[in-house]
Amino acid sequence: MTNLNNKKELAAKTLKVGKNRIHFNSDNFAEIKEAITKHDIKELYAEGIITIKPIKSRTKIKKRKTKRGPGKIKKTVNKRKQVYVKITRKLRAYLKELKNLGVIDRELYIDLRKKIRMRAFRSKAHLKEYLETNEEIGINPHEVIQKMYKENKGKSKKPKAEKKKTEKKTEKSDDKNKQEKTKKWKNKEN
Repeated sequence: MTNLNNKKELAAKTLKVGKNRIHFNSDNFAEIKEAITKHDIKELYAEGIITIKPIKSRTKIKKRKTKRGPGKIKKTVNKRKQVYVKITRKLRAYLKELKNLGVIDRELYIDLRKKIRMRAFRSKAHLKEYLETNEEIGINPHEVIQKMYKENKGKSKKPKAEKKKTEKKTEKSDDKNKQEKTKKWKNKEN
């Protein structure tokens, strides 16, 4: 079997189809080799020596009834990715709290964020253990948590104030509505 790539390209151009769809009859290779012009290729096609393969794709009659775009595919996200996202969000929030409290400086914050991204810490407890055991850092997370709790405790308690103006207005309007309704009922009864 000889190499007939040039002949295939010529046939594809003359018959206006793709190179992969051209099929040569294996019995008549000698005649195909002799074909040089487009006219020769057309004659071989008419004789049936060169054939065109049918299109492999789905026909128009058997068109897919359900759409399968990216929005239609209901597949859950990779479980490992979900776990990664949950852990990183939790650890980043914890780091942010430590930074806001002034326990860790900016450089250490950036370094720890990079480690979180590289999955260096399995959990929040693992991060706390790292902060305790590392001699350069030397932070006791339990004390930090107590500080955070004290600060949050102070913020959560609001002084007891009188009712807001909007609440007073709504109460007054409700009272008026009730009075009007009772008047209407009394008028209907009479």
